[in-house]
Amino acid sequence: MEFSNLLFAFALTIFAGLSTGIGSALSLLTNKTNKKFLSVALGFSAGVMIYVSFVEIFVEAKVALTAALGIKNGNWATVGGFFLGMLIIALIDKLIPESDNPHEAHTVEEMDGNSEHHKNSLMRTGIFAALAIAVHNFPEGLATFVAALNDPQLGIPIAVAIAIHNIPEGIAVAVPIFYATKSRKKAFSLSLLSGLAEPLGAIVGYLILRPFLNDTLMGLIFAAVAGIMVYISLDELLPAAKEYGEHHLSIYGLIAGMVVMSVSLVLFI
Repeated sequence: MEFSNLLFAFALTIFAGLSTGIGSALSLLTNKTNKKFLSVALGFSAGVMIYVSFVEIFVEAKVALTAALGIKNGNWATVGGFFLGMLIIALIDKLIPESDNPHEAHTVEEMDGNSEHHKNSLMRTGIFAALAIAVHNFPEGLATFVAALNDPQLGIPIAVAIAIHNIPEGIAVAVPIFYATKSRKKAFSLSLLSGLAEPLGAIVGYLILRPFLNDTLMGLIFAAVAGIMVYISLDELLPAAKEYGEHHLSIYGLIAGMVVMSVSLVLFI
């Protein structure tokens, strides 16, 4: 495996993870959340992730696994890996209290200087949101890294979709920490650091799995990645997109994401 491919895949993962800083900057530099933009953007991200999961990643997993295990066992392994990925991300979500879940919709306006929350409570909210994001970003980092490693052209749209989905997470961390500390620097730094779990997940996952990497394991990882991305889209992105804006805006974004993803895949055949 070429070092340049490893470097490129890791760079994409860093880009996706650190996009929490974009959300943080948006919340700290503006007095109002552009809800319509976020609604369309999150829908777009979901469209990209759902389309690429079913049309590209799941298919690649199936091809690899049927070649390694035979048609019947390969198909079963693909389906099993897909739902295993969903189970993993669902368990992570289950372990995080709903009040601290960073995928709940957050806005700049929800907390102001006259907030009823005490500073300690706000700080706790921000810290827990940062930890929750770090836990979520760990498998997402591995997913982005593996996809980019296997197919750099496929890795780019996945990294962009993950990056868009990380923007509201930056808001979730920055808003409460800023109003607790009145420090934009601290709020931005903690928000940015929470995104570093993504490249960390890529490094740790790759180092652990590297000695065992073969066609079967890569196929299973790809199937799990497809499951993780579909779950994130249905459980987190689309509900958040609807909360930020009108129902139709999120669906328009979803369709646009699918169109862009389909055209990009056709262009690079």
